[in-house]
Amino acid sequence: MIVTLTINPAIDRVISVDRLAFEDRAYINSTRESAGGRGINTSCVIHAFGGETLALLISGGDSGNRLEALLRGCLPFEIVPVAREIRTNLTITDRHGLTVNLNEKGPELSRQEIAHVESTVRETLARADWLMLSGSLPPGVPTTFYGKLVAMARRKKVRTLVHADGEALSHAIEEKPSVAAPNQPEAERLLGRTLLTRTQHLEAAGRIRSMGAESVVLTLGSRGAVGCFDSGTWEAMPPRVDAVCPIGSGDALTAAYLWSMERRPDPVEALRWGVAAGTASARLPGMQFATLEQTREMCARVELRRAE
Repeated sequence: MIVTLTINPAIDRVISVDRLAFEDRAYINSTRESAGGRGINTSCVIHAFGGETLALLISGGDSGNRLEALLRGCLPFEIVPVAREIRTNLTITDRHGLTVNLNEKGPELSRQEIAHVESTVRETLARADWLMLSGSLPPGVPTTFYGKLVAMARRKKVRTLVHADGEALSHAIEEKPSVAAPNQPEAERLLGRTLLTRTQHLEAAGRIRSMGAESVVLTLGSRGAVGCFDSGTWEAMPPRVDAVCPIGSGDALTAAYLWSMERRPDPVEALRWGVAAGTASARLPGMQFATLEQTREMCARVELRRAE
């Protein structure tokens, strides 16, 4: 089973408009609310693909009640109750794929609430093959938290994937996760340098692996992803497509990667599936995730190349 942790979930309100332009009006075409958070998104895709998953998340206040209502009947999940309201995030996107994200920081957690999250993860590890730690940490949670959970999972022989940012990512990598999966901006902040060229992307994946991660999946948006594994460094390059809404495509990528690894532990093939899911999802309006069939069709068009 693939367990995901979303310690800073949200109500995601996605507004689709005709066009986004500075100092000009836009007209709203549609508004949609969904349960948000990287771990939740990942579990949604894995569940839709027929994989076994459990989403762990905090929930509190009226917004937490709405979140639980949105999740009920959609996927298996377990709640860690907290006192404060969970956050609401706003995404505005137009038909050309131009997007603005406005995210709240999230509720401040007490020491007792953090300890409750930790104990819930510990109990769940007995049933898990993978633990995915992703997304931002809300106020009050130490930046070493993901690293602590990586170490805990390793002692239980549970593989881990970390998709985080800043110090939370840095500390987690020090604890040697099975996979570190930053996107390009997160990798740039981790390494303290701009990544523009193919050579820089390949070097960055290798550098992150040398920092402690057993494997690295560096996601590059429309340019696909770079994977650094025991078998070498690989590039997965998607076909050129018209991106309608790229929000959430990175979550689709990591979900399909883990789903594929559960079926057959081949990280290179999993990289292909991940890029296919991310690319197919970016073609859909609003924030939607590609189906297994849409991902399979895209998978045949993703090019794999071993870096020399």
